[in-house]
Amino acid sequence: MANSDGSRLAVPLAIIAIVAALFGLSKWRGAGVDDADSLVVYCAHDAVFSEQIIKRFEQETGIRVRVRFDEEANKSLGLVNQIIAERDNPRCDVFWNNQLLNTLQLQDAGVLEPYKGSGFERIPDRYKDPEGIWTGFAGRLRVFIVNTDLMPCSENEITKRLAGRLENVAIAKPLFGTTRSHYSVLWEQLGTEEIKAWHRGLHQRGIREVQGNSTVRNLVMDGVIDFGFTDTDDYFGAVDKGKPVSALPIRLSDGSTICIPNTVAIIKGTKRRQLAEQFVDWLLSADVEIAMANSRSRQIPLGEVDESQIPDEVKQLREWAADGFLLSRTAKSQSACLEWLKSEYLQ
Repeated sequence: MANSDGSRLAVPLAIIAIVAALFGLSKWRGAGVDDADSLVVYCAHDAVFSEQIIKRFEQETGIRVRVRFDEEANKSLGLVNQIIAERDNPRCDVFWNNQLLNTLQLQDAGVLEPYKGSGFERIPDRYKDPEGIWTGFAGRLRVFIVNTDLMPCSENEITKRLAGRLENVAIAKPLFGTTRSHYSVLWEQLGTEEIKAWHRGLHQRGIREVQGNSTVRNLVMDGVIDFGFTDTDDYFGAVDKGKPVSALPIRLSDGSTICIPNTVAIIKGTKRRQLAEQFVDWLLSADVEIAMANSRSRQIPLGEVDESQIPDEVKQLREWAADGFLLSRTAKSQSACLEWLKSEYLQ
């Protein structure tokens, strides 16, 4: 009996151990896990796009990179929490983030080091920290995605429909992702009571609230709803499938748009500072922004680039991104906005 019981236990324990090991390794790419000479990058940008960029850096510089992706749905926040947990003994050298709000959280926690290299100079002031704590590049815009078989894609039409019933409009839950960034911008621009009233009004008029921006896109491109709030990278996913969609930028009351850049920052206490600086300079180069503009996600170059090398559809986005809201203004208000959102959704 003892042997029989032991055998029954041994199999599931072995399976659990193997699955746990595979799960842990699945988050890491690059050189061996114990390779102390490799640059360590934590990356929240989708692996399907960022891996190609990092491999190109390795090929061009000869520097080996170990990259950690967080594969959870809220990947940016997971890596942020990891960096904060490791602050006394940092493993990460450079953080490549796709959510500025979480980078601002790290800045507030004091775990980032300033750096103003060659790439810093080519990025407009609105998309970088003046002290060089973080620098933005390759952005995406908050947009309305419209099914053009169901309605005209015009600002007047969207404004008219937003004033009425919203059963045929969708938005992602604002606890995470770029919808949270959107809410933080509104919190800063409109003030506490007005953003709360705006939020209540959406729900009172029947807006569809879904799990993420990609779900909004799917509902629109499949003709389930007329239009919704999403991002340019999700919008282009519908375009590439040949769906009848178009997009317009979401504009604030002052006419500004919401452009959310990728950001890169050096982790305080890195033992590979020189390698980290090389990676940051390379990532902030025009060549990388052009490569990301030509990827399926059509990231928007924020610095000067040769526009003949980017798609026409991205050129239009660059014009809209030039009106981008100064997201660093949300550094103080984002915490209050998040606490309110938690009270709305988690209690």
